[in-house]
Amino acid sequence: EAKKQKKKKKKKKKKKKALLMAGEENDINNPIVVEDDEEEEEEEDEDEVKWLKYYSSNHQILLVGEGDFSFSLSLANYFGSASNIVSTSRDLHDIVVKMYSNGKSNLENLKKLGAIIIHGVDATKMKLHTDLRARKFDRIIYNFPHAGFHGKEDQVKPILKHRALVKSFFRNASSMLRPDGEVHVNHKTTAPFNLWGIEELASDHRLGLIERVEFNKEDYPGYNNKRGAGVRCDEPFPLGECSTFKFKIVPGLKKMTPKVIPGSGKTEVNVPDTRIQIPSPGSFNVGFPQAVPFVNMPPNMQRTENLPPINSATPDCFWIFHEYFKHADLMFGRAGYDVRQVTFETLDAGFDRYMTGATRKDPNDFIMHLQDLHRLSQLRLEWLQSLLPPNSY
Repeated sequence: EAKKQKKKKKKKKKKKKALLMAGEENDINNPIVVEDDEEEEEEEDEDEVKWLKYYSSNHQILLVGEGDFSFSLSLANYFGSASNIVSTSRDLHDIVVKMYSNGKSNLENLKKLGAIIIHGVDATKMKLHTDLRARKFDRIIYNFPHAGFHGKEDQVKPILKHRALVKSFFRNASSMLRPDGEVHVNHKTTAPFNLWGIEELASDHRLGLIERVEFNKEDYPGYNNKRGAGVRCDEPFPLGECSTFKFKIVPGLKKMTPKVIPGSGKTEVNVPDTRIQIPSPGSFNVGFPQAVPFVNMPPNMQRTENLPPINSATPDCFWIFHEYFKHADLMFGRAGYDVRQVTFETLDAGFDRYMTGATRKDPNDFIMHLQDLHRLSQLRLEWLQSLLPPNSY
C-alpha cells in the first residue's frame, strides 16, 4: 500500500512539472524554473525493482529447506531488503547455529533486513504450518532437496526416499502459489540424481516444466551449499552438473510416466514409485489390486499373481491408505528397503489425505480406519503363511 501511495505522489509531481513547462500555472512574464526534486529521486530509487537472476525485490519469495541460510541472505543483500522473503529450515534455530559456522551471523543479518524466518518447517507438510497456510508466493525455491543419507545414492532405498520428499514438496507447493507463481528446484542432473524424476513427480500436482536452465553457484554471491548432515555438515558437497527446474501450474496437465530405477546387479525393475494415482472413494473393486511379478520369492512359496481377496474392507479404507496397499503389492518379495520407514511414510500420507481431503471427518474416525487396516493386514499375513509349508516360518 505504501508503494502505491509513493507512485501516486510521483505521478502528481510529474504532472506538475509538465504543467509548469507548458506555462499553464505561470504568468507568461515570469520565468519558469524547474528544479530537480531530490526527494522524488530518492523515492524512485526506493521503488526500483531489483532482479537477481529469476527473482525480484517485488516477488513474494518462500525458501524451503535452507541450511545455513546463505542463499536467502544472498537475495536479501542484493535487494537491499528481505521484507519480501520468508526463509524456512527443517532444523530448529539452535541446531542451525550449532551446525553451521555462519549460521548465526546469516540469521542475524536476515532479521536486520526484515526477513521472516521460520524453523522446524517440514517441506512435506508446510502448507499446513500455522505461519504459512494463509500465504501465497510468487516464487517457491527448494535448493538441492535431499532426504538424508540412507546408503549409496544409486541404491533403490535412498532414491525412493528422495522421491517421496520431492513429491510431497510439490503437493504442498502447488497450493501455495499466487497466480503465475513458479516453483523452482535446483537439482543435480547426472546419474543417479537424474533417476529421481523431478519433472514426472511435479506433473502429479499439475506443475508443468516451463524451463530448465543451468545452475551456477556464482550467480548468487555469498551462497554456500552445505552437506547438512554428519560431522561434515558444514562442508560443501560437489555440485557437478545441475539445473534450475522451473514449474508453473498447468490446468489439465497429464501425469507423466514414472522413471525406471536400476535395481541390484544389472537388472532394471519398476520399483514402487511415489507417483501414485489416487482413485476417489467408491471407485475401487473391493479387494487388493493386481500384484506385479515377484523378484525375490520367499523359500518354498509357489508363484502367484494375486494377493488375497478381502471383501469386507470399506472403500474409504482403500482410498485413505492407497499408498500402503500399493507399496505392499509392488515390494512383496523384494529386499533392499526399510519396511518400517516405508510403512510409516505411507500411513502418514494416508493421514494427510484424510485430514485435508474433501471427505475430511472427525480424527477419531481415522482410528477406526486404522483398525480396519490392521485387520486387513492380519488376514493378508494369514493368507501368505498358508502358502508356506508347515514349520517353515
